Amino acid sequence: MNPDVDALMALQAEDDVVEEIMAQLDAIAPRLEALDQVRAGALKALTQLKGAIESDERKRVELSMRLTEHKERHDKNVAQLDVVKRMREATAAVAQVEMGRKLLLELEGSHRDVVNRVNEGRRVVVEKEAQLAKLDEDQAAARAAIQGEKETLGGTLAGARRNREAKAASVTASLRAKYDRIRQRRRSQSVFALEAGACGSCDTAIPVHRRQAMTASGSVEVCEACGVLIFARE
Repeated sequence: MNPDVDALMALQAEDDVVEEIMAQLDAIAPRLEALDQVRAGALKALTQLKGAIESDERKRVELSMRLTEHKERHDKNVAQLDVVKRMREATAAVAQVEMGRKLLLELEGSHRDVVNRVNEGRRVVVEKEAQLAKLDEDQAAARAAIQGEKETLGGTLAGARRNREAKAASVTASLRAKYDRIRQRRRSQSVFALEAGACGSCDTAIPVHRRQAMTASGSVEVCEACGVLIFARE
């Protein structure tokens, strides 16, 4: 086989190795993203729960103040009822006391509900914080393993690129430039032998006179149909 073809095929083989390693590195990113999404979901739920507790705590304080005010007002109304003498005034005072008692019951119920929600929320927060800590612990091992893979692949990639450059140095500059352009575009095999008088990539027939010239000179040319490099086997 022509030395240029030998060198080009060796370069292509090294490029295949480099791109395979790069594909393995690219495949790591979704794994990290999956871990990040799981943690982000857990953290978001915890943050939302804390926000809800803060909102309920503000409601609890507000209800406590209103409850104190209405209790004081209700106590005054009850005391006023004891000194009322006239029937009409007594009837109005009783109605006011009953209305105040009803409002107090409603406020007490609302306050109790809010207090229960706050207490339950705080209990759940403790659970979710523990779950998040456990998740971080579990993910730490997975992240360390992934980081180890990245470092190993990174070292392998560096070695493969050195090998690639060594092989590239054996290819003539003009042919290497042509190959590099095609390889960058295709990101896959870019050099093909003629098969039964046709391009080994797209199966387009090569004119007889051109095949004969390629065989005689051992030249590497570009397929006019698909743009790959082609050569004739000796």
